[in-house]
Amino acid sequence: MDAESADHLIRFRDRGYLDQPVESVATDRITAGFSPRTGGEDGEYAKTLAEAEGELPPILVHRPTMRVIDGAHRLRAAALRGETHIRVRYFDGERSEAELLAVAANVTHGRPLTAADRTAAAGRVFASHPRWSDRAVAAVTGLSARKISQLRKGTAAAETGHRVGRDGRARPVDPSRARELAGELLRSNPGASLRRIAAEAGLSPATVADVRDRIRRGEDPVPARRGDTAPADRRRAASPSSASPSSASPSSSSPSASSPAADPISLAARRGSAPRRPVADPQPAPDRLLRIFESLRRDPSLRLSESGRDVLRMLGACALVAQDREKIAASLPRHCKEPMAQLVQGYAGLWRLLADELACAEAAEAS
Repeated sequence: MDAESADHLIRFRDRGYLDQPVESVATDRITAGFSPRTGGEDGEYAKTLAEAEGELPPILVHRPTMRVIDGAHRLRAAALRGETHIRVRYFDGERSEAELLAVAANVTHGRPLTAADRTAAAGRVFASHPRWSDRAVAAVTGLSARKISQLRKGTAAAETGHRVGRDGRARPVDPSRARELAGELLRSNPGASLRRIAAEAGLSPATVADVRDRIRRGEDPVPARRGDTAPADRRRAASPSSASPSSASPSSSSPSASSPAADPISLAARRGSAPRRPVADPQPAPDRLLRIFESLRRDPSLRLSESGRDVLRMLGACALVAQDREKIAASLPRHCKEPMAQLVQGYAGLWRLLADELACAEAAEAS
């Protein structure tokens, strides 16, 4: 499956499955076998779906095994309704792909996966695809890349020298080592082609070309990162006079960028101006808000009830604000902006109250 990319699954999950025809299949032919939920199915949620109005959306089934990839609760709801057939879309890939797709699909819609479900899913990805990068695993499991990096430590997946990104391309875990190897290969065989060196070092030809150019200029093959000290061979190449305090220029007595006196807060205070500290913005990015909205919009328990559809219509208006906030503000007539600001601030307060009530209700149900 490493030949396929995480993006391959994500594209199928988001849009590709819509290209598959919908078929009516007997419910007794289908089994729920790929669920990523460690706690099993939620009976109350299945009951809610069974009592909802309208036809249940098609479920996604792995054709070779006839196991549910996405829609186990809908299959259970159909049984509770006494229905003998259910609408199905098929996925024809490998079993390992179907298992990962089950995780990816349940991350974005329907009954949300718990943190424990996602953590367990990450462990299964490490076992089946140890070379996948942190971002690739994160895209499938719905966890952050930082969390995936923490979970990877101590597993066999941490030992791989190269990682396969979401795009399916393999890259070295530590590019500096690959650059050093490329430098050694170039020095030992100056006539070798860039492609040959790239293949042996696990780099792209463009990166090998950069290593070659750096060596020709007498520089280290590995560029120093911002804030890092210079590589050892460049420090040795530096002249002693350049490090001598007696040879420092008059301007060297001014505070350096790394000295406390050069701190922006200190400099501002010395100038008599108020310090300006960066303010962290707690507001989630618009694209994250839109992803959450899409997850709710696909939830059958909302789509199949009148009250749920009312909620989705309300959230749809908010999604427009997330997408076009600046355009909306710019297009308002001048005399409407102040009352609009007051109205939005009032609604924002009501939204905060609703958010607190929902969080308290969720905590009470979980306890």
